[in-house]
Amino acid sequence: MKTRVFNEKEQIYCDWRHRWVRLTPEEWVRQQLLHRLVEQFGYPAGLIAVETQIRLGEACRRPDAVVYDREMHPRMIIECKAETVPLTQRTLDQAATYNRRLRVPYLMLHNGPQTVVAHVETDKIDYLPAIPAWNNLLH
Repeated sequence: MKTRVFNEKEQIYCDWRHRWVRLTPEEWVRQQLLHRLVEQFGYPAGLIAVETQIRLGEACRRPDAVVYDREMHPRMIIECKAETVPLTQRTLDQAATYNRRLRVPYLMLHNGPQTVVAHVETDKIDYLPAIPAWNNLLH
């Protein structure tokens, strides 16, 4: 990951947005996770969208990241928080709100030291013991 100081502010290059962005604690967590998903879990970088705008009624929201399958159907919503921010029911509710629009089978919450992955079906949520490999998202 490339970082720099520009106008006295730290920045990190986002390979997904193809631009420099402010290096906040949450952005650091997000960039580390996305690179890990690609390098360790086989997620195709080109099928991950960062802060893509979605409409929820009259409101516009931006999930931290959305992972798509090769047919460009959304498969996972990723919500990141800074390392000092605990993953709570509120974080899950935030991802679930985005899922009302996207209807993905997987939600991932990540804050650096902690990762929660849930497989979502119509009327139940199963929590997974680890981050699934790319091929497992497709089943």
